[in-house]
Amino acid sequence: MNINKDLMAASATPLVLAILAEGDSYGYAIIKRVRELSDGQLEWTDGMLYPVLHRLERLEFIKARWGKSETGRKRKYYQLTSQGKAQLAEHRQQWQAVDHALRLVWNIMAPLPQAAC
Repeated sequence: MNINKDLMAASATPLVLAILAEGDSYGYAIIKRVRELSDGQLEWTDGMLYPVLHRLERLEFIKARWGKSETGRKRKYYQLTSQGKAQLAEHRQQWQAVDHALRLVWNIMAPLPQAAC
């Protein structure tokens, strides 16, 4: 299934913030975690993730620091700030409201026909 680009963009910020709420992380690990959480439905690229990280850093929702990987290579790690935690709580409430409304409307709709294989 291809996820609409607008939906991917809208969900990027809350997903990144929620992943960083689990603990500090770096770009490739965030991409991998998104793929894992979505059962492979969301396939992010560096070109999609890094502009989001840079924007969140400018907004002071996250902060970055350089560290070393297990192999000794330099790697940029991202950490959620207190402002980021507050923003995550706000996003969570908003997405829960959208999810609730969609579930209600979909439950009263007639079932969609199954796609042909």
